[in-house]
Amino acid sequence: MPGLSNAERAELQQELLALEAELRTQLAEGAEAAAPVELDQTRVGRLSRMDAMQMQAQQKAERERHQLQLSKVVVALQKFATQDYGYCQQCDEDIGYPRLKARPEASLCIRCQSANESLSAG
Repeated sequence: MPGLSNAERAELQQELLALEAELRTQLAEGAEAAAPVELDQTRVGRLSRMDAMQMQAQQKAERERHQLQLSKVVVALQKFATQDYGYCQQCDEDIGYPRLKARPEASLCIRCQSANESLSAG
């Protein structure tokens, strides 16, 4: 499989930079939602407080997903400097433009990703 062209690399790098900015914005905006839920029952009823706590848990999980994705994006951007972007970290083969177009932060080729998922599922 041929490696990435210069145009494809530049396009993917721009997508990663845009994704990084978007994730940083989402994390900054989500910081308020992760604040502790107030336990003052004179102001908020029990069911409302329980709803707020559930929403807080969902926001926390979403924040963690965003943080994990952001760390993958940062690592992918660092790989541009060392010319390692676009290579599978497990088998060192080209990841392939279609996969990187779908997930520019991907660090594994489809074959290795599938193998890892089948190992963790079984």
